[in-house]
Amino acid sequence: MTQARRRGRGGGGAARRAERTAVSFETAPVIERKIPNLEMLSEEALDIIEANAEQVLEEIGVAFVDNPKALERWKAAGAEVTGERVRIPKGLARKLCATAPSEFVHHARNPEKSVTIGGDNLVLAPVYGPPFVRDAAGGRRYATIADFQKFVKLAYMSKWLHLSGGTICEPTDLPVNKRHLDMLLAHMTLSDKPFMGSVTEPSRARDSVEMCEILFGKEFVAENTVMTSLININSPLTFDDTMMGALEVYAEANQASIISPFIVGGAMAPVSVVGTLTQVLAEVMAGVAYSQLIRKGAPVIFGTFVTSIDMNSGAPTFGTPEAAHITNGAGQLARRMGLPYRSAGSFCGSKLPDAQAAYETANSLNMGLLSGVNFMLHACGWLEGGLVADFEKFVLDADQLGALHHMARGVPVDENAQAMDAIREVGPGGHYLGCAHTQANFKTAFWRSEVFDYKPFETWEEEGARDSQTLASARVEKLIETYQPPALDPEIRSRLEAYIADKKASMPDSFM
Repeated sequence: MTQARRRGRGGGGAARRAERTAVSFETAPVIERKIPNLEMLSEEALDIIEANAEQVLEEIGVAFVDNPKALERWKAAGAEVTGERVRIPKGLARKLCATAPSEFVHHARNPEKSVTIGGDNLVLAPVYGPPFVRDAAGGRRYATIADFQKFVKLAYMSKWLHLSGGTICEPTDLPVNKRHLDMLLAHMTLSDKPFMGSVTEPSRARDSVEMCEILFGKEFVAENTVMTSLININSPLTFDDTMMGALEVYAEANQASIISPFIVGGAMAPVSVVGTLTQVLAEVMAGVAYSQLIRKGAPVIFGTFVTSIDMNSGAPTFGTPEAAHITNGAGQLARRMGLPYRSAGSFCGSKLPDAQAAYETANSLNMGLLSGVNFMLHACGWLEGGLVADFEKFVLDADQLGALHHMARGVPVDENAQAMDAIREVGPGGHYLGCAHTQANFKTAFWRSEVFDYKPFETWEEEGARDSQTLASARVEKLIETYQPPALDPEIRSRLEAYIADKKASMPDSFM
């Protein structure tokens, strides 16, 4: 653990005492790929998809519903506006997208944990949005703010996660119109990692910006990105006023947005991979272009959330070859646009953290790494098609993210890696356990799980023959027992709490 550092103006003796006594749990650096991206689509295929996406925007167009201001912006930019349908001339969307940055820094309140999104980097964030939670002891149930706070603590203590996240689960015990305040407070006080803002209503996005101004300082927020928030497109080809309203708030404030089509292949997009990629690209270009109409240079991420559908039951499926193809192809398209890329995660359709969950999650995580993803939301904790945030799966997935870190390093070929001295020392018929090279490298040579059991059968049986879910339950309990909050200026915390109290008092509770 390393001592936390604080940005901004000091809060006097109390702030300094809090900083001296608090700790910050270790976070691994952002993954920097040393391995090449897997590229499945040929240049010809990419050219076809790009041409078809331009045709979709020009001939079919996209709908900006209940948003007269957006229609005015598009008309002024040269688009054809008929009712709520916006048809974008060929080349206009791509020209507008060109002002979006290829990478940006997402600042944390602990500067040591700020991350750069884009380039060869991969940033990992936990599950987002489930209304239910699950653990082995309590089963499946509606999420509460206590569950949310527990997940924030786990994310903070995970070495391999870079973000605290956003709506890790929906705290259904709090009013819909006020719960974002408590969620943001949890991210700001229980963790010192970067976090995401609220997008469920434009006023909640403004609350997010104003709370960040208290946490970081108004001048700092005006000049820097301190939130990266999820803006889902209502596929096919529809941009609703709620999400676009949140996008407008964040773009105006120079805060980052993930422009992400929400695709269930066969229901919200064509069943074919190329057809889906065409729609994805058209939607992303329209969304990114609109962000630049609001503010040139506003940071954005090319997002893709794609799953297929079971044609018998209608349920979404995860970890499939088709989803892998789309994840990979969208990464190629994002790189051609020069934009950071968001996709993949710990996706699965299983009801339990079982073999199905493990296979489907591994398929998705590994394809995300190989496809050049820069921002991976849902990297741990996802269960039951995203309806459930599972505590045991959270720590199992978070543990496996360590394997992604090690895979991304590639294979070094320096003198130490060549190990010629070790081969000479051991010679024919010997073993390497005691040689100098092994002794010098054994602590870092191999990635090792902090959850899985590697003991002999007899020892495993004596200890209760525990499966991975049982081991993960013990891991959750241990982490929560050892949790310590990071340093935070007491004055800043008081101002945040006062802001929340005023906001809550200004409106009645609403559960709609």
